[in-house]
Amino acid sequence: MKIISVALAIAGLFAVGSAQADAGEDLLKKSGCTACHAIDKKVVGPAYKEVAAKYKGDAKAPEKLFEKVKKGGSGVWGAVPMPPNTQVSDADIKTLVAYILALK
Repeated sequence: MKIISVALAIAGLFAVGSAQADAGEDLLKKSGCTACHAIDKKVVGPAYKEVAAKYKGDAKAPEKLFEKVKKGGSGVWGAVPMPPNTQVSDADIKTLVAYILALK
């Protein structure tokens, strides 16, 4: 009986992780981010997996990326500037940044 409980708990964690991943991808699309970015390849801007790798282990990454998404910027990934995304709510930007930083 205990083995079944553990197996169900593990399956539940995978389902939650999958649902969060789907929600993250949906929010990227809804917010217009996929016009310039993709998960695993450079489009106009860097791939999200490259962003996650660059900021891995940086405790200030969520704050830095929040500001970059909200206000825009240039020079980190090349000469093409990222425009500000003032139409995206702060809560959604925090969710997007957390999703991107969790990619491997």
